[in-house]
Amino acid sequence: MNIDACFLLGHIVKTHGTKGQVVAFFDVDYPEDYEDLESVFLEQKGRLIPFFIASMDPVKNSRFIISFEDIKTMEQAEALRGTTLYLPLDELPELDEDQFYFHEVIGYQVVDENHGKLGTVKEFYDLPQQQLMAMEYMNQEMLIPVMDEIILRADHDAKELHITLPEGLLEVYTEPASPEEADDSDEDTEEEK
Repeated sequence: MNIDACFLLGHIVKTHGTKGQVVAFFDVDYPEDYEDLESVFLEQKGRLIPFFIASMDPVKNSRFIISFEDIKTMEQAEALRGTTLYLPLDELPELDEDQFYFHEVIGYQVVDENHGKLGTVKEFYDLPQQQLMAMEYMNQEMLIPVMDEIILRADHDAKELHITLPEGLLEVYTEPASPEEADDSDEDTEEEK
């Protein structure tokens, strides 16, 4: 299985008990959608290896206790600690018509309700404070907060992502630096020489 054909489900946090069980954290919006998994892919040495699930019990806070069929000892389970879990993209739950997965809109044209076509979606960053969408705009990366009132909808037929930029955000990326900032950058250049 190729990693590009998969999505990140979560990771193994620690071992549980003495019979090879592990505790996994599912880094998804609705972990309950994955309670009936029969197998997952674990990333090991850059490759995705299938592991079959003997049992899986939800604990709390998106955590599950998992028993894999071929993992029988605490030592075997310990070797899996920190391992990333993946599933094929076709196992993603169906979304409502107005929803989308981030990977689906990479490369889409970004269309602002006020400014029209701006650039293309390059990537999404999942930061502790918030999620950000990176857009290629005027040969630079522009970061846009991922919020319902900003990211409006995806038009999959037209390959467009419709947004409403917060007031002033576009100007941050288009206005030239103030004279003070320009002076500071000149000083840095002088010092580097």
